[in-house]
Amino acid sequence: MSTPGRLLFSAALALLAPAGLPALDAAPAAPGSERYTFRNVTLGGGGFVTGIIFNPSEKGLLYVRTDVGGAYRMDAKSGRWVPLLDWANQTDWSLYGVESLASDPVDPRRVYIAAGTYTNPRVAFGELLRSADYGKTWERTKLPFRFGGNEAGRNNGERLAVDPNDDRVLFLGTRLAGLWRSSDYGATWARVPSFPEFDEMLPVHTPGSHIYVPQNAGINAVRFDARSGTRGAPTPILYATASTPNASVFRSADAGTTWNPVPGQPLGLRPTRTALSASGMLYICYGKESGPNEMTDGAVWKLDTASGAWTEVTPEKPGPAVRFGYASVSVDAAHPDNVVVGTWNHYHPLDEIFRSLDGGRTWNPVLGSAQWDHSSAPYTATMNRHWIADTEIDPFDSDHALFTTGFGVWATHDLTAADAGQPTRWGFDDEGIEETVPLVLVSPPEGAHLLSGVGDVDGFRHDDLDASPARGRFGTPAFKNTASLAFAWRRPEVVVRSGNTYKNDLVTGAYSEDGGTTWRAFATEPPGTIGAFWRGEGRVAISPDAKTIVWSPTGVAASYTTDYGATWHPCVGGSVNLAVAADTVDSSRFYAYDTESGSLVVSTDGARSFTSVGAGLPVAKGRWGPAPGKLEATPGRRGDFWVLAEGLLLHSADSGKTLAAVPGVEASLVGFGMAAPGATFPAIFIVGHVGGVEGLFRSDDAGASWVRITDNAHGFGEIRCITGDPRIFGRVYFGTGGRGILYGDRAP
Repeated sequence: MSTPGRLLFSAALALLAPAGLPALDAAPAAPGSERYTFRNVTLGGGGFVTGIIFNPSEKGLLYVRTDVGGAYRMDAKSGRWVPLLDWANQTDWSLYGVESLASDPVDPRRVYIAAGTYTNPRVAFGELLRSADYGKTWERTKLPFRFGGNEAGRNNGERLAVDPNDDRVLFLGTRLAGLWRSSDYGATWARVPSFPEFDEMLPVHTPGSHIYVPQNAGINAVRFDARSGTRGAPTPILYATASTPNASVFRSADAGTTWNPVPGQPLGLRPTRTALSASGMLYICYGKESGPNEMTDGAVWKLDTASGAWTEVTPEKPGPAVRFGYASVSVDAAHPDNVVVGTWNHYHPLDEIFRSLDGGRTWNPVLGSAQWDHSSAPYTATMNRHWIADTEIDPFDSDHALFTTGFGVWATHDLTAADAGQPTRWGFDDEGIEETVPLVLVSPPEGAHLLSGVGDVDGFRHDDLDASPARGRFGTPAFKNTASLAFAWRRPEVVVRSGNTYKNDLVTGAYSEDGGTTWRAFATEPPGTIGAFWRGEGRVAISPDAKTIVWSPTGVAASYTTDYGATWHPCVGGSVNLAVAADTVDSSRFYAYDTESGSLVVSTDGARSFTSVGAGLPVAKGRWGPAPGKLEATPGRRGDFWVLAEGLLLHSADSGKTLAAVPGVEASLVGFGMAAPGATFPAIFIVGHVGGVEGLFRSDDAGASWVRITDNAHGFGEIRCITGDPRIFGRVYFGTGGRGILYGDRAP
């Protein structure tokens, strides 16, 4: 924060404190702290649950892992899922991508997580998290390689396994670094040098892309054959699979020291998941691709581990007309011939779970005739079941089964009804799981306290923070992502939103005149918007009298409308990718961070023209790159706004004539809430660092001093959006990179 280059812009504009506010020419004292309580804003699920892990020795003990939202344990008493990684802060955001999870079959108190979101070399190395108290507290082992909890093949698994005869021993398959072994409960690790290497395990970077994505899942499953060993000694026989269309199933007969491909195995497809029955049948699902984005072919095979015989047991074979694969399999612990498998990307009509009572000789579909209970999360009624990453039968209850989807977990307690040709009943079993990635939050002064824009599931009006919205998603027009939301401060029932549909020919902008309850698409969209789904994600703003809407679509010059999109006019003077905001008092004033030129631009004529009032701000990295900063207008104060510029927090109280940097503060987000009792300036909330301390902070005196409102047990990983509540002092809402929306209140 103290480097001359980063302070150049604010210094050039003369660091002057606005009249009537405390001087900001000295670094603030170290932040104080205030105790807060935090709860999720309830949606229910909302993201990709990638695995279900039952403990085989303790009834009712099960976990789920997610691609970006951490891991959860089911609390048997309350029937709620308990988040296990809320302690991880912004610096540790990558730990929320859970590559694999293992529950100790000998000592059920022990649980292990292979944590890391990307193999991108710019991301921190992965960690092995280990707990001896069901995930209440954790120890961390840093590893010399990376995981890909949100990469291709994240639906595969489980690649982390605990020896059922000697639980000091763990094996871990990786994407890029081979097979690893620990003999001290996961505290230290060593690579198994004898396990084969594969060309497919090398990372591939797509030219021109900033995303670094391996093309498969590496070593994606490890499984012990407990019957081959005795308690207290390492299990001799293990199986492991690798995501390759060549020889992909390997066996060790010496406790994992040496490995060889299993003879006679099928070739041409990649294994995705495995299950080993009590009778020694190893079931393996296959796909042409590792998933999840596509899978165009697949099969199911079983290996008789005693005789070495392979048998194909595919329930429904893919073909040219219906292309799909298989990605989940589970065997009933009490009935080794009872097996379930799940399809992947079977979009015609939907993904299916097949059930066999004779070891795969015959199969019957389960879900086609199922009954569904959407009451706990009404939005799921509009979601098709897809991405069935895992299907598991409770080892203590043959009627209890769960399967995962791209938006949560479904559970039944009458699975065996399918055996008599009766429909099974499924409920959305996600109470406590909140895995959305919110992109924008606003809290109007009237109506619902919160409106949210959410990745993959559009957005919501939250009339009751503790219940999934009864109306479900925003609705028509339906978006994939709602990336920007704004309301008119003097007419807060008027709300505008923009986003994308992942289809290039559909609308990406809409407005509501009843506080986000119902929506209408803009009559037309700005020139150049339609034709690329991502362009609609640019910032949208609305004047406080609701008469002028400004929209800066991504990569397109900003436009304004005064008739809800019947006509659009160019905003003269600003380039593309404007981080634009409306003044909250004066309807003629709009402000924008011009991310292309690195300048601050202001309009005083209702967005018809913008004029630069200062240059030298950081610029966007490439024409289509992410904006390097944001601008937010202060509620109830004419000409007052705050700018975020690559860590700097800058404030202007005179429409940009002067701009003051807040010393000692690094911020990535800023939002506003109700002023403290006796104060006139709104409470300010930021995410970042104050005096070198990381967290979420509140200031009640316009940035002169700060209190930290998160603590070491409540980090919540990456925070992507934030706002305060204009009606409740101290309340803050924030959206995370995978733990959904949370709200915090001052503790009594």
